[in-house]
Amino acid sequence: MHTSLHYLFHSGKNSKLAYYLRSLLREAVPAALLRRQLDKELDRCREHYDQRYIEDRVEYYCKLATPTPLGSGAKPLSEFHKKGNSSTYYYDSREIVRWFSPDLVWQYLFGDVRDIPAEPTVVKSRSILVDNTNSVLLNLDKCRHFVFLKDSIPFEQKRDMAIYRGQVGTRENRRLFLKLFAGNERVDAANTLAKGGLFSTNVDGNATVPRLSLYDHLQYRYIMALEGNDVASNLKWIMSSNSLAVTPPMTCETWYMEGRLQGGVHYVEIKDDFSDLEQAMDYYSSHPKAALDISKAANRYVDQFRDRRRERYIALLVMKRYFEMTNQ
Repeated sequence: MHTSLHYLFHSGKNSKLAYYLRSLLREAVPAALLRRQLDKELDRCREHYDQRYIEDRVEYYCKLATPTPLGSGAKPLSEFHKKGNSSTYYYDSREIVRWFSPDLVWQYLFGDVRDIPAEPTVVKSRSILVDNTNSVLLNLDKCRHFVFLKDSIPFEQKRDMAIYRGQVGTRENRRLFLKLFAGNERVDAANTLAKGGLFSTNVDGNATVPRLSLYDHLQYRYIMALEGNDVASNLKWIMSSNSLAVTPPMTCETWYMEGRLQGGVHYVEIKDDFSDLEQAMDYYSSHPKAALDISKAANRYVDQFRDRRRERYIALLVMKRYFEMTNQ
């Protein structure tokens, strides 16, 4: 693992220390106080924000349209504890569920989720290829996923290349990409974590290459966003930059609503077999206005997630709808 001081302090990622400090400070506020303030907070936000926009997002995250009671496996909020749960998933959930009665029950499934649960369940990610009504999205593991960058390099001044750095592991799409493009003069592609097997070494004989900071990626015009266990975690920060995200059609989504993104509008969409990657690069490099249009549309899409209070307001309404639609 690359642990240089430069990477540790200049990676471009969110600070885990700051994240945990904020989470612990939130936990210091009595939950009973939040429960008493819930209705007032919702009323204040209702007056401040565009309700058509808010309702659209709430309905997108929680698609339950008919009352659907939960089974015997549902657990009350009072039994939701940090032990046995990932810290980031726990704290991100607690930020929202602490506002509700501890007697309410819910189903949750943490981690990288593609399968659709049999009952209404709170998840971080869900498939967009099937009916995903029972998968209710919250913004979970957001310290890792919701990273936004400031990019001062105009598209035309970046290197006319694509870059990929990531964990390949057993992910077939990433294996194929590295097999096709490792060593390609137009594509800087390398594995940053070898786990043995086919890609236990890179083309230069090294098991891994040092990780690059997110800002190092911004030297390139095109940044590959390849799905892993669920979504491509780098998609959000790429779309906050002046570089273009490049990806095959997406299959999963999170709170970021990847299912609403459009190829050719918010990102550069290529085929699953990557056969048209260089053709797409050639097109946008020779049509900088089209590249700029995508970059600006991507930046605008990112901007809707920057208002933390509004994001919390939407999440509170998602959970409120979840409890109502499960007959509570």
